[in-house]
Amino acid sequence: MNIKRLGIFFLFATALVKPYNAVAQQKAYFVDGFHGGIWGHYPEGYTKYIIGQINEHPGWRVNLEIEPQTWEREKKLDPAAYAELQRLLAVKGSSAKVEYVNPAFGQSYFFNTSGESIIRQFYYGIKMLRQHFPEAEYKSYSSEEPCYTSALPQILNSFGFKYASLKNPNTCWGGYTRAHGGELVYWTGPDGSRILTVPRYEIESLKPGSTWETIASGNSPEYINNAFDYGIKQPVGMCLQDAGWEWGPWLKGKQYKPSIYTTWRNYFENITDTSGNVPEWKFTQEDVQVSLVWGSQVLQQLAQNVRVAENNIVQAEKTAVIDFIAGGKTYPNDKIDNAWEQLLLAQHHDCWIVPYNGKPGNTWADMVKDWTGVTNKVSDEIITGEATADSKYIVVYNTSGYSRADYVTLEVPEAFNSTGISLLDNKKSLVADVVSDNDKTYLKFKADVPAFGYKVLKIDNKASAKKTAITFKQKNDITEVESKRYKITFDAKKGGAITSLIAKDLDKKEFVDETAAGQFSGLQGNFYNNGGSKNTYTAPAQIRVKAQGENFIAVEVITEILSTKVTKTITLTNDNPRIDFNLKIDWKDNVGIGAFDQYKTKAEPATKAFYNDKEKLVTLFPLNLKGQRIFKNAPFDVLESQLDDTFFESWDSIKNNIIVNWVDVTDNDGKYGCALFTDHTTTYTHGKDFPLGLNVQFSGAGLWGRNYTIDGPTEINYVLVPHKGNWKDAGIWTQNRNAEEPLRARLVTEKPAVSEKSLLQLSKKGWELVSAEKKEDGLYIRIFNAEGDATPGKVSFGFNPGNAGLVKLNGETEGSLTVKKSGTVYETELAIPQFGFRTIKVLQQ
Repeated sequence: MNIKRLGIFFLFATALVKPYNAVAQQKAYFVDGFHGGIWGHYPEGYTKYIIGQINEHPGWRVNLEIEPQTWEREKKLDPAAYAELQRLLAVKGSSAKVEYVNPAFGQSYFFNTSGESIIRQFYYGIKMLRQHFPEAEYKSYSSEEPCYTSALPQILNSFGFKYASLKNPNTCWGGYTRAHGGELVYWTGPDGSRILTVPRYEIESLKPGSTWETIASGNSPEYINNAFDYGIKQPVGMCLQDAGWEWGPWLKGKQYKPSIYTTWRNYFENITDTSGNVPEWKFTQEDVQVSLVWGSQVLQQLAQNVRVAENNIVQAEKTAVIDFIAGGKTYPNDKIDNAWEQLLLAQHHDCWIVPYNGKPGNTWADMVKDWTGVTNKVSDEIITGEATADSKYIVVYNTSGYSRADYVTLEVPEAFNSTGISLLDNKKSLVADVVSDNDKTYLKFKADVPAFGYKVLKIDNKASAKKTAITFKQKNDITEVESKRYKITFDAKKGGAITSLIAKDLDKKEFVDETAAGQFSGLQGNFYNNGGSKNTYTAPAQIRVKAQGENFIAVEVITEILSTKVTKTITLTNDNPRIDFNLKIDWKDNVGIGAFDQYKTKAEPATKAFYNDKEKLVTLFPLNLKGQRIFKNAPFDVLESQLDDTFFESWDSIKNNIIVNWVDVTDNDGKYGCALFTDHTTTYTHGKDFPLGLNVQFSGAGLWGRNYTIDGPTEINYVLVPHKGNWKDAGIWTQNRNAEEPLRARLVTEKPAVSEKSLLQLSKKGWELVSAEKKEDGLYIRIFNAEGDATPGKVSFGFNPGNAGLVKLNGETEGSLTVKKSGTVYETELAIPQFGFRTIKVLQQ
């Protein structure tokens, strides 16, 4: 090689080596710490272990996601280690070695519960932690599990958080967020709120050969160098270890070097560069790509228990506020706090992902029954009290922010004379139908109740004349039921399927797709050990009237699948657009339902039977809507689905196909639609060649090969609401809240002094009175704007609220409100962006 060529070679080699060396000297960062607690995993004495490791490794930093109830035990068992942790959490700035990154009371997933539940997770968690760590701050949100939902930015901001992470690299069993962007994004919620966030980077791929990790779980050289190549200057990896592991600092020599341990707050404030243009990410619920063993009986019942308790406790709080203001009753703070805390534990992510874990009789699923049982007991005592057979009056409560005329269902004591009565509303007689079901007796009647208030009805022993306003006709195998709103046809030869659903007040629109008329409301699924695909479409059915009153009818359809009795009850009223369904399947054996038998397989295979909703037992609703579009709700959010279909079979292709409360299908032009409400979080089906459906049952291998069995009958409730226009035009959010928060009633012996009272009314269509509660320093009222624009609306009080102002969720004042008296009410005005909420504080003490 001549000298000239040699010189050129060295120049070329230098040009190659210098950038490589420059990259090799760049620093990477790692977020380490612990995840768990006394309910999940936190051995006695573990605080001492953590403190010892911090002292042994001066460069280590610890991020904590520990259940708040843990510290009461640790305070008693190891006061010295507890005191040292108090000292460490009081340190601020870059010298802080410990940060608390998730103070939620029950470490909920968030994507599967109500928005109000999320707020209470942080409220009660931070409240308890302040008793132990009064100087700790909560500025960064992070979780080892996929505990995310689209509305988190506004909730986190209101609690004073400044930063967030969307990474969960070492615990992706239940899912992960969509890979997006680089070093930083502004995670932007549906209301426009945003928070500075480290996303799961675009280059942060799922780890090959794993079904629970991304490549960021150990700061591998591949991950860090890919990040550098992508333009990420300060890349960060993460693992919040399970409390109980005695691994010490997570990185053990195979990581990129140098990797520096950091707290999240230190990373945001002292490491990453926020001076440039940080891009905005309008994060939707479909960016939370999560999958649990949906359709399994254990998860189905757990989710139902949580939903009932969520709705119950919110109504109990509101009823207690009404009783406090209008009746002077003591507000039961301690009982309500306990009820909420029990519910929040039932929302713990471990309940949902490992419901069978624990000793027999004390599994997570067992504890959910106990926890929600406490919540419901407290709630029912507050709302309905203790009914007696000699009650002379009924107090009907409306806990929404607008007047309502709707049906009330009230259980009455066994000795109650309900054979021939009517109810008097200011001497006007109301029809009270008697309904018996499951050895219980109910009164069913329609009441007109003012906004956030009550009405008193007198029980009259004189039965009023009743007329049947809904017709039921049968001829051969065809049954027709006709109400003021609908004409519905059932075919007994097709398993009692609905072959026609005409909405008379919606231009006589036919909602059933005639090409699949025998499937509508029927069941189909794959029974992999019992002959494969089965359905109810060709089974014979018995159709009869189960109950009927002047303005309602309950039609019972009895058919079978795999020689198992299936009972479906469809309830219509003349005055409500809802069509209510109750479905019972009388399982006698544990049958396998799903794509294939995967029992006792290892955890590693990416393809899993429980991902495949096509082969689960589903109830289908083929709709006569062209060019279908899907809208669905999430906590404090509604989005239009961008999925081509809801189906996937592998861990590396998870889609968010979850129905939290409802999904709504419209035609392409938004002229007509049909909403589906469900009584529990689960999954729905939909695709170009697959109709809207609801996941009813899966039975087989779930996560870690655990057998998710059928151990008794299945019972679920769901609702159809045909409508004109889109979900906003039809007020679907409000209709769902009315279904989940119905008028409630209480039997009393003494007539209240005031027979009718409204305490609060909202003027804007689509505003929801999310919650009302009394604390020591005042009354707190939360309003959510689901369907309206951001123009101001009025809040009217039926009492003198005194000073009123807006407050953040952390208690800080956001601004005062001007209250003016107008006639007999007091009014204030405020603006709320769509999908935003505001909290008003009144009744200053």
